[in-house]
Amino acid sequence: MSDVNEAVRSRYAGLANQLTVIGSSGEAGCCEVDGPDCGCHGSYSASELAEIGLSESASLGCGNPTMLAQLEPGQVVLDLGSGAGLDVLLSARRVDPGGHAFGLDMTDEMLQLARTNMEKAGVKNATFLRGAIESIPLPDASVDVVISNCVINLAEDKGAVIREAYRVLRPGGRFAVADMVEIDPLEPALKQQLDAWAGCISGTIPINEYREVLTEAGFLDPEIEVHATESMPGEAGTIGSAYIRARKPG
Repeated sequence: MSDVNEAVRSRYAGLANQLTVIGSSGEAGCCEVDGPDCGCHGSYSASELAEIGLSESASLGCGNPTMLAQLEPGQVVLDLGSGAGLDVLLSARRVDPGGHAFGLDMTDEMLQLARTNMEKAGVKNATFLRGAIESIPLPDASVDVVISNCVINLAEDKGAVIREAYRVLRPGGRFAVADMVEIDPLEPALKQQLDAWAGCISGTIPINEYREVLTEAGFLDPEIEVHATESMPGEAGTIGSAYIRARKPG
């Protein structure tokens, strides 16, 4: 495991333990843990959250990708970096009956928490898989929609993640994620800091680069909409929370 992957794994293992202690009604959501206005607060429907017995504290993301995905009954959806399982469980409800939601995560502590949350929510049409988002353990053309919430920026090789998402999507499938992007260039020294990488800062890439990675993988019509920004205190650079959409031809 690379230094970056270990820094990410360690951080999210700790956050999983924190969420377990706080519980579903605590105050450890993304905005409280990861800094000011991350862009996700208030983006989830209170009624939907009540159905699965969770609050926004279960999200460590930067938005609500389930809002983008326009999920329908019978579809198969995959969440890259599924964490505590919030987006997977919401998706599973939306694709029922006949559909299924997969969550993929590399952190054992998060997987354990997600499976506990699934059991408490009474959701039957979801599966949590252990693995890396750069090497998805699902067959080609097996998924209708790929979602993710503030995770792809954590990967060292974004191209590998996007190519894998393209591979597992069926023709006509949709890519709908929330992620962090670089708006104004960050200081080179900051880009090398492992704690800042694990904190969804240093691993961000510019919008044009993100769009190029999507088109190089084969995706059509990439759209990137920034909905919140944050300047680095005491340093050059700005990052932003963005909604990113694209589709596979077919």
